[in-house]
Order: sequence, then C-alpha cells, then structure tokens
Amino acid sequence: MAEARIPEVIVDFIFESGLFHIAIINIGDAAAYKISVTFNREIKGLGGSKAVSKMALFQNIEFMPPQKRIATFLDTSTSYFRQQQPTDIEATIRFSDSQGKSYKNIIKHNLNIYRDIGFITS
Repeated sequence: MAEARIPEVIVDFIFESGLFHIAIINIGDAAAYKISVTFNREIKGLGGSKAVSKMALFQNIEFMPPQKRIATFLDTSTSYFRQQQPTDIEATIRFSDSQGKSYKNIIKHNLNIYRDIGFITS
C-alpha cells in the first residue's frame, strides 16, 4: 500500500546578510488548503512601522502546492533588535489537506541566535 501524501506547513524566520524574512513553506508532498498563522506576540517590521504579524498573508492562504514558499521582508536585523522586537516567538499554523482533514503545527523560534552573527553589506 502506498504511503499517504500529506501537507506539512511551517513558518520560518530567514536571516541572510543582515536581513530578516518570514516564510510560510509547505515542505510536505501534498497541497495544503486554508492556511492560517497566528503568533503569540505582535511582530513589527520595517523599523517598527508595520504590524507584519497581522498581514493578510498570515490570515488565509486558500491553496499552497507542495514545496511552495511565500516570504515577506520583515526588517534588517539591526533595526529589528534596536526596536526591541520579540525574539522568542511561537507560530501556530493551521491548515487542511484536500480531504478536509485539519492539521496544526506549533513552531518556536528564538531570534536571539542571530543577534551576534556578523555579515557584510554591499
């Protein structure tokens, strides 16, 4: 009997060359439906001027194929830490498969690990 294909949706904070992005990624091998993400803390980006955690992106993604990634810019790491934004963040991701079965993932992130990483800007 073949193994069932299921979606597996995660939220990841991506640090690259001093820039933070938040990505929603379906790392599973099946499409995900009705994806929503809630954070335990409000996350503000762009120098503290935008409530990134309240963006429509995190409210409802109707469909996400397998291996799809959607990312949004959060802030520079220097600005994020200077604004004293939260570093211990918990993301709760809810989604369904094509049969309507519901799933929930809870992922904890500690952004402090990026605080002392050096980088070069061009």
